[in-house]
Amino acid sequence: MSQLSFDDDDTAAALIPERPTLKTLREAAAGCQACSLWAHATETVFGEGSAGADVVFVGEQPGDREDVEGRPFVGPAGQLLDQALEEAGIDRSKVYVTNVVKHFKSKPQGKRRIHQKPNWREITACRPWVDAELAVLKPRVLVCLGAVAAQALLGRDFRVSRQRGELVDSPLAPIAVATVHPSSILRAEDREVQFQRFVRDLEKVAELIASG
Repeated sequence: MSQLSFDDDDTAAALIPERPTLKTLREAAAGCQACSLWAHATETVFGEGSAGADVVFVGEQPGDREDVEGRPFVGPAGQLLDQALEEAGIDRSKVYVTNVVKHFKSKPQGKRRIHQKPNWREITACRPWVDAELAVLKPRVLVCLGAVAAQALLGRDFRVSRQRGELVDSPLAPIAVATVHPSSILRAEDREVQFQRFVRDLEKVAELIASG
């Protein structure tokens, strides 16, 4: 599986503290301008959750509500994730959630801001932040939510449609796996069916956590 390489001059790498903690990373990320997304976002939305988390969930980027509140996974997709975690028996207070891109990318449409997919330059620029988060947390299980997170962290050839739920070798965590992003469930016509499939994915994650 292909791995990514980065030029430090084109990323946030220079902003990573020498001996990072979640607190110092969050403080440093607040002023990140490694790509142009900061100019149109309200603020950096850093990861959040338990410092002793066994599992880290990584999504694509903050949405509109996250950008306003400065916290990850607090909008409709985050609420759906919370519901799925509860049904799967995973304590939300004991996980850590973050995104591969820390600023909201959007385009205006009337009074609304419409989500835009981050490009590879923006993903590459932001990658050092999630790498540093994972290095500090040292989770047993890494769960990528959606194609953008999976391809950023598990390789550009990764396809969630084919490899959903498969255990993947990764230097980022002893166990790495990918599933859909909860936002895709909100857009699905068969929403309840897709939600229950998502819950089953998280039940497998719960089993992986318990087996440790």
